[in-house]
Amino acid sequence: MSHLLRNGDRHEARRALGLARALALILALPVVMGSNVARAESLSDGQITTTSCDPQTKPQSELPPSPTGVYVPATIPPETAPSTARYRAPSDWPWLCRYRADNEAALALPAPDVVFFGDSITENWAKADPDFFTRSSLNRGIGGQTSAQLMLRFYQDVVALRPRAVHIVVGTNDVAGNPGAMDAESYKNNILAMIDLARAHRIRVILGSLPPAARFPWRADLPWRAKIQPVSEIRALNLWLRQFAKDRHLTFVDYHTAMAAPDGAMREALSLDGVHPNVSGYALMRTLAESAVASALRKARR
Repeated sequence: MSHLLRNGDRHEARRALGLARALALILALPVVMGSNVARAESLSDGQITTTSCDPQTKPQSELPPSPTGVYVPATIPPETAPSTARYRAPSDWPWLCRYRADNEAALALPAPDVVFFGDSITENWAKADPDFFTRSSLNRGIGGQTSAQLMLRFYQDVVALRPRAVHIVVGTNDVAGNPGAMDAESYKNNILAMIDLARAHRIRVILGSLPPAARFPWRADLPWRAKIQPVSEIRALNLWLRQFAKDRHLTFVDYHTAMAAPDGAMREALSLDGVHPNVSGYALMRTLAESAVASALRKARR
C-alpha cells in the first residue's frame, strides 16, 4: 500500500513511526533506570516533574566501583583520561544526568551542526583534541558505555539538541562484555533504534566503524572475557555496520581500516593501550571525521 502514498505522505509516515518508537523508549526508561534519578514522576495535580541531578563531583577515592568497567590506563595523561571523577548515581544506569546541564546551555544557542555520540573513544577525543569540538560540534561521549546505554540517552543527548547530523561510534564495550557476554543481535537492534530516531527527526547519520582492538586490558577476571575474540568480533560487527549504512543510505566512516595493524590490533603508534587512541590516533580520526561530516551536512535537509 505504501506505493500509493505521495512522497510527502511517505515521509510523514516514517516520521510518525520514528516518533512512536521514541515514545516507546521514553516510556521504558523508568523500568530500566529505577525510581530515583532522572525519571519523570506523576504528581497528584497531573503535572510532570523530573528529579534533580546531583551537580557535584566526588573524589576518585569516594567513587563506587563502576559496574560498566570504565578503564583508565595509568599511561593516559590526565588531560586525555575519561571523566571518571564525575559521579554517576547507581540508579542512573544510562547516566542521563551526565550532560543534562550542558544540554540546557546548548538549547539556548543555535542548533549544532553535529553531535559526536559514543563511549570513551568519543569522550577522550574532546580531551586529546579540544579544538575539534565547538559550539557547532558537540561531544556527548561517556566512557565505559555500551550501545544499550547510548540508546537510552539518544533522545536527550542528541535528538533534543536538534543537530543537522549525528556521528555514532559505539560497540567496543559491547564486544568487551562490560555488562556481560555480548549479544550481537541486541547490539544491532540498539543501532537500529538510534538510526530510526535520528531519521524520524531528519538528522543525518554518520555511522563509524569500531576501532581495532586485539585485547581488552581491564577486568580480565570476568568469567566470559576468556571467550571473547575481539579481532574477529569487531570485524564481523564492522561488516554489518558497513552494509547497514549502505542499505540505509547513511554516511559510513571506516576508522578500523585506517588504524588496524595486519593482525587486527590497533597500530601501536596510534594507541595508548591497544584500545584507546592517543593524540596521533585522534589526529587520523579527525581527518576521516571531517570528510564524513562535511559529506553528511551537504546532504542534510533543513
